Amino acid sequence: MSTISPIDLAIIIIYILAMIVVGLWSGRKKKDTAKGYFMAGKSLTWSIIGASLFASNISTVHLVGLAESGFKDGIVWGNFEWFSAFELLILAFLFVPFYIRTKITTLPEFLEKRYDGRSRVVLAIFSILAALFMHIGVSFYAGAVVFENIFGLDIIWSIIIIGVATGLYAIIGGLTSVVVTEALQTIILIIGSLTLTILAIFHLPEVGITSYEAFELAVNPDRLKAVSFDANVKGFTFFDLLFGHLVLGIWYWCTDQTIVQRALGAKSEKQAQLGAIFAGFLKILPVFIMVLPGILAFALFQSDIGDNTRSVLPTMILKLMPIGFRGLMVAALLAAVMSSVAAALNSCSTLIVYDVFEKLKYNFTDKQKLYIGRVSGALVLILAISWSPFIGNLGGIFELINQMFSIFAPSIVAVFLWGVVSKKGTANASFFTLIGGSFIAAIVFLVEKYLPINGVENYISSPNGLGIHWLRQTYIFFIIATLIYLLVSYFDNSKSNIPKSFYLKINGADKMVSWLSMLLIVIMLVIYTIFY
Repeated sequence: MSTISPIDLAIIIIYILAMIVVGLWSGRKKKDTAKGYFMAGKSLTWSIIGASLFASNISTVHLVGLAESGFKDGIVWGNFEWFSAFELLILAFLFVPFYIRTKITTLPEFLEKRYDGRSRVVLAIFSILAALFMHIGVSFYAGAVVFENIFGLDIIWSIIIIGVATGLYAIIGGLTSVVVTEALQTIILIIGSLTLTILAIFHLPEVGITSYEAFELAVNPDRLKAVSFDANVKGFTFFDLLFGHLVLGIWYWCTDQTIVQRALGAKSEKQAQLGAIFAGFLKILPVFIMVLPGILAFALFQSDIGDNTRSVLPTMILKLMPIGFRGLMVAALLAAVMSSVAAALNSCSTLIVYDVFEKLKYNFTDKQKLYIGRVSGALVLILAISWSPFIGNLGGIFELINQMFSIFAPSIVAVFLWGVVSKKGTANASFFTLIGGSFIAAIVFLVEKYLPINGVENYISSPNGLGIHWLRQTYIFFIIATLIYLLVSYFDNSKSNIPKSFYLKINGADKMVSWLSMLLIVIMLVIYTIFY
């Protein structure tokens, strides 16, 4: 624990105030209409979309969790970032054309157009709960843990300060405020994380590491391999990681309102696709500036950190960053948590207005929609602040959030994916897949967590549980959800009410979109060749 120097404190305060001012200023013109507030007036361009996708994804969970995972296991956890590049291409080429051409405001609305209102309600509930308990709550807690370790600031006070600062511009300014601040926060995130990585590299000679070979020997060569690792030690194979993450990734990048809302606010289909591809390029970076610091910490501070692996990032900040630079890194941490929270708040407000209140069949005016959106955003923020301090009792942060996502993500992916690629799926198939698939996954999670096996409480990732790692469970749940979908569709005699215009003819992709996509794929293949 340390005290905040006046210089660091000044940097932190200036950053918070700057984000509030920029957020309020950027949203001033478009906050007075529902379309402007919730969808940024359909004016977003590729650069803003891509940076916003990156920033809303990179929460403090990533900064803390990836550093911890790098310390414990190495680059293998970087696959969670690199796989995202391919999943963003799926968003760009498969889902964006449907989303933009059906002119939806929310993803539950998309399910209603493809299936019926029941699926819309179920997905809206899932999405609101995910934003409240995971996107916002976990981000709050992860950020507060770091601030407590670095400055001794109580977790609850950290959460309140971050929540109020973020809520001011996110709730008042709407989507435009959120995406503009996220674009700036992307820069702060990258600069702060890159600075910490460089300082750690320059510190290596002080512990006798002067070459790559010496570094490789100090950290164990397996920590620098993205593919080759011992499944008996890790508890999962590379294929578990590949297929499990594919399910989670399609859910997160292609069907989660918190993320996809940026694409829905695009000026055009091409801008949405380019934004997704730009985010794919940005997702290459976290392995080198977030996972690598954890590996460097293993070489530098293994004895100091010991078994307290959550302290990896705070330890590096305290031991490597001088006064002034600590303020910069805290600004980066604030950028991470504020961007994630702002994105989730905005998506929650949108879902509540369009998928809850509009379903009540009232003819709300723009003024009423704005009022409902802001009040609901404030209530969600208060609930998240109240809930997040209890997360510390639930297990490892990075794995926890993915385990919880794996409860409902497989069934959502099955409904979206098969609903887009095939016309045969019925409304009943969608509804029973969402309910049944999620119910089965939730039962497994609760059994492993709360019913002691051999006298030990377990998590999904624990070998003491059912013996199936949560990554493998994720794609098993997807297979189960798919079987439910196919069986119900096969035996369902109800007629499909899909509008004829739903399956629009998809023209060939723009040349720039195609070339940039191929470049991204080539770069990723080269990276995997190097770290195989």
